[in-house]
Amino acid sequence: MDKLLCMIVFGALAVASLVQDTTAQTVHVVGNNIGWTIPNNGAAAYTNWAAGKTFRIGDTLVFNFMTDSHDVLQVQKTSFDGCNSQNAIGNPIMAGPANVTLDSAGDHYYICTFGRHCQNGQKLAITVSSTGTPAGANPPTPSNPTTPVVPSPSSSTQPGACAPTPAAAGPSSSTPGGSAPPSPSSSTIVLASFLLSLSSIASATFF
Repeated sequence: MDKLLCMIVFGALAVASLVQDTTAQTVHVVGNNIGWTIPNNGAAAYTNWAAGKTFRIGDTLVFNFMTDSHDVLQVQKTSFDGCNSQNAIGNPIMAGPANVTLDSAGDHYYICTFGRHCQNGQKLAITVSSTGTPAGANPPTPSNPTTPVVPSPSSSTQPGACAPTPAAAGPSSSTPGGSAPPSPSSSTIVLASFLLSLSSIASATFF
Protein backbone atom coordinates (compact mmCIF):
# COMPACT_ATOMS: atom_id res chain seq x y z
CA MET A 1 0.00 0.00 0.00
CA ASP A 2 2.81 2.41 0.83
CA LYS A 3 4.52 1.54 -2.43
CA LEU A 4 1.36 2.26 -4.40
CA LEU A 5 0.88 5.58 -2.64
CA CYS A 6 4.48 6.59 -3.42
CA MET A 7 3.97 5.74 -7.12
CA ILE A 8 0.81 7.83 -7.34
CA VAL A 9 2.40 10.82 -5.60
CA PHE A 10 5.50 10.60 -7.80
CA GLY A 11 3.39 10.43 -10.97
CA ALA A 12 1.33 13.46 -9.96
CA LEU A 13 4.46 15.49 -9.22
CA ALA A 14 6.01 14.54 -12.57
CA VAL A 15 2.90 15.61 -14.50
CA ALA A 16 2.65 18.89 -12.57
CA SER A 17 6.30 19.64 -13.30
CA LEU A 18 5.90 19.04 -17.03
CA VAL A 19 2.73 21.13 -17.24
CA GLN A 20 4.49 24.00 -15.46
CA ASP A 21 7.40 23.79 -17.92
CA THR A 22 5.09 23.99 -20.91
CA THR A 23 3.18 27.01 -19.57
CA ALA A 24 6.08 29.00 -18.11
CA GLN A 25 6.22 32.59 -19.34
CA THR A 26 9.38 34.49 -20.15
CA VAL A 27 10.04 38.22 -19.68
CA HIS A 28 12.23 39.68 -22.44
CA VAL A 29 13.86 43.07 -21.76
CA VAL A 30 14.08 44.60 -25.23
CA GLY A 31 17.64 45.58 -26.10
CA ASN A 32 18.93 44.44 -22.70
CA ASN A 33 21.14 47.22 -21.32
CA ILE A 34 20.54 49.75 -24.12
CA GLY A 35 16.79 49.70 -23.51
CA TRP A 36 14.31 51.07 -26.06
CA THR A 37 16.18 53.94 -27.69
CA ILE A 38 17.99 54.93 -30.90
CA PRO A 39 20.83 52.39 -31.21
CA ASN A 40 24.19 53.55 -32.49
CA ASN A 41 24.37 50.74 -35.09
CA GLY A 42 20.85 51.17 -36.44
CA ALA A 43 18.15 48.51 -36.62
CA ALA A 44 20.79 45.76 -36.50
CA ALA A 45 20.98 46.26 -32.73
CA TYR A 46 17.45 44.97 -32.19
CA THR A 47 17.76 42.38 -34.96
CA ASN A 48 20.81 40.93 -33.22
CA TRP A 49 19.06 41.08 -29.85
CA ALA A 50 16.09 39.06 -31.14
CA ALA A 51 18.18 36.54 -33.09
CA GLY A 52 18.09 33.07 -31.59
CA LYS A 53 15.60 33.98 -28.85
CA THR A 54 12.39 32.03 -28.40
CA PHE A 55 9.27 34.17 -28.17
CA ARG A 56 6.09 32.33 -27.15
CA ILE A 57 2.46 33.28 -26.67
CA GLY A 58 2.12 34.60 -23.12
CA ASP A 59 5.66 35.99 -22.95
CA THR A 60 6.17 39.66 -22.09
CA LEU A 61 8.29 42.27 -23.85
CA VAL A 62 9.58 45.06 -21.59
CA PHE A 63 10.40 48.31 -23.40
CA ASN A 64 12.52 50.49 -21.09
CA PHE A 65 12.30 54.18 -22.00
CA MET A 66 11.60 57.55 -20.42
CA THR A 67 8.07 58.90 -20.82
CA ASP A 68 7.88 61.75 -23.37
CA SER A 69 11.17 60.63 -24.95
CA HIS A 70 9.95 57.59 -26.88
CA ASP A 71 6.88 55.44 -27.40
CA VAL A 72 6.00 51.92 -28.58
CA LEU A 73 3.53 51.18 -31.36
CA GLN A 74 2.73 47.78 -32.86
CA VAL A 75 2.26 48.00 -36.62
CA GLN A 76 1.92 45.81 -39.66
CA LYS A 77 4.95 44.94 -41.80
CA THR A 78 4.32 47.63 -44.42
CA SER A 79 4.40 50.33 -41.75
CA PHE A 80 7.40 48.72 -40.10
CA ASP A 81 9.33 48.82 -43.39
CA GLY A 82 8.24 52.39 -44.15
CA CYS A 83 8.51 53.64 -40.55
CA ASN A 84 4.99 55.04 -40.37
CA SER A 85 1.94 54.46 -38.19
CA GLN A 86 -0.67 54.13 -40.93
CA ASN A 87 -1.36 50.45 -40.17
CA ALA A 88 -1.19 50.61 -36.40
CA ILE A 89 -2.36 47.74 -34.23
CA GLY A 90 -3.85 49.46 -31.23
CA ASN A 91 -2.65 52.75 -29.77
CA PRO A 92 0.91 53.85 -29.02
CA ILE A 93 2.14 53.27 -25.49
CA MET A 94 3.47 56.63 -24.34
CA ALA A 95 4.50 55.87 -20.75
CA GLY A 96 7.65 53.91 -20.04
CA PRO A 97 8.61 51.34 -19.16
CA ALA A 98 5.98 49.50 -21.20
CA ASN A 99 5.07 45.84 -20.82
CA VAL A 100 3.63 44.16 -23.91
CA THR A 101 2.16 40.66 -23.62
CA LEU A 102 2.52 38.53 -26.75
CA ASP A 103 -1.01 37.32 -27.46
CA SER A 104 -0.72 35.58 -30.82
CA ALA A 105 1.70 33.55 -32.91
CA GLY A 106 3.34 34.99 -36.02
CA ASP A 107 5.38 38.07 -36.88
CA HIS A 108 5.10 41.09 -34.57
CA TYR A 109 6.46 44.54 -35.48
CA TYR A 110 7.12 47.49 -33.13
CA ILE A 111 8.37 51.01 -33.85
CA CYS A 112 8.93 54.33 -32.09
CA THR A 113 6.87 57.09 -33.71
CA PHE A 114 8.89 60.02 -32.33
CA GLY A 115 10.57 62.09 -35.07
CA ARG A 116 12.92 59.93 -37.14
CA HIS A 117 13.62 57.44 -34.35
CA CYS A 118 12.31 54.52 -36.40
CA GLN A 119 14.31 55.53 -39.48
CA ASN A 120 17.40 55.62 -37.26
CA GLY A 121 16.88 52.06 -36.08
CA GLN A 122 14.39 52.16 -33.18
CA LYS A 123 12.29 49.30 -34.50
CA LEU A 124 11.87 45.66 -33.52
CA ALA A 125 10.56 42.64 -35.41
CA ILE A 126 10.09 39.26 -33.75
CA THR A 127 8.41 35.98 -34.59
CA VAL A 128 6.18 34.55 -31.87
CA SER A 129 5.89 30.79 -31.78
CA SER A 130 3.32 28.60 -30.08
CA THR A 131 6.01 25.91 -29.80
CA GLY A 132 9.50 25.88 -28.31
CA THR A 133 11.26 26.53 -31.61
CA PRO A 134 13.66 29.53 -31.47
CA ALA A 135 12.44 32.22 -33.79
CA GLY A 136 14.38 35.46 -34.14
CA ALA A 137 13.12 37.66 -36.92
CA ASN A 138 15.45 39.45 -39.30
CA PRO A 139 13.90 42.78 -40.30
CA PRO A 140 15.52 44.77 -43.11
CA THR A 141 17.87 47.54 -42.11
CA PRO A 142 17.13 51.11 -43.27
CA SER A 143 18.48 51.99 -46.71
CA ASN A 144 20.42 54.97 -45.35
CA PRO A 145 21.29 54.13 -41.75
CA THR A 146 22.87 56.86 -39.70
CA THR A 147 24.99 56.72 -36.58
CA PRO A 148 23.40 59.02 -33.98
CA VAL A 149 24.64 59.43 -30.45
CA VAL A 150 22.97 56.88 -28.18
CA PRO A 151 20.84 58.62 -25.58
CA SER A 152 20.58 57.14 -22.12
CA PRO A 153 17.23 55.51 -21.40
CA SER A 154 16.96 57.98 -18.51
CA SER A 155 17.31 61.11 -20.63
CA SER A 156 16.67 62.41 -24.11
CA THR A 157 19.52 64.21 -25.84
CA GLN A 158 18.65 63.23 -29.40
CA PRO A 159 17.56 66.18 -31.54
CA GLY A 160 14.95 63.92 -33.15
CA ALA A 161 13.11 63.56 -29.84
CA CYS A 162 10.27 65.69 -31.03
CA ALA A 163 6.54 65.25 -30.81
CA PRO A 164 5.04 62.02 -32.15
CA THR A 165 3.90 61.89 -35.74
CA PRO A 166 0.28 63.01 -36.22
CA ALA A 167 -1.01 59.47 -36.73
CA ALA A 168 0.31 58.35 -33.34
CA ALA A 169 -2.50 59.86 -31.34
CA GLY A 170 -3.54 59.37 -27.80
CA PRO A 171 -1.77 57.58 -25.00
CA SER A 172 -2.80 54.12 -24.04
CA SER A 173 -3.06 53.38 -20.38
CA SER A 174 -3.02 49.66 -20.93
CA THR A 175 -0.79 47.30 -22.80
CA PRO A 176 -2.01 45.02 -25.59
CA GLY A 177 -4.07 42.26 -24.09
CA GLY A 178 -2.63 38.89 -23.42
CA SER A 179 -4.20 35.48 -23.74
CA ALA A 180 -3.96 32.19 -22.00
CA PRO A 181 -0.69 30.34 -22.52
CA PRO A 182 -0.69 27.43 -24.96
CA SER A 183 -2.11 24.11 -23.90
CA PRO A 184 0.32 21.43 -22.72
CA SER A 185 2.14 19.61 -25.50
CA SER A 186 1.08 16.16 -26.74
CA SER A 187 4.11 14.61 -25.06
CA THR A 188 2.83 15.86 -21.69
CA ILE A 189 -0.60 14.34 -22.32
CA VAL A 190 0.94 11.02 -23.39
CA LEU A 191 3.07 10.93 -20.24
CA ALA A 192 0.08 11.75 -18.05
CA SER A 193 -1.94 8.93 -19.65
CA PHE A 194 0.97 6.56 -19.14
CA LEU A 195 1.26 7.45 -15.46
CA LEU A 196 -2.47 7.05 -14.93
CA SER A 197 -2.35 3.63 -16.61
CA LEU A 198 0.60 2.70 -14.43
CA SER A 199 -1.37 3.70 -11.32
CA SER A 200 -4.33 1.59 -12.45
CA ILE A 201 -2.09 -1.42 -13.01
CA ALA A 202 -0.51 -0.93 -9.59
CA SER A 203 -3.94 -0.70 -7.98
CA ALA A 204 -5.05 -3.94 -9.66
CA THR A 205 -1.85 -5.65 -8.56
CA PHE A 206 -2.11 -4.66 -4.90
CA PHE A 207 -5.87 -5.00 -4.59
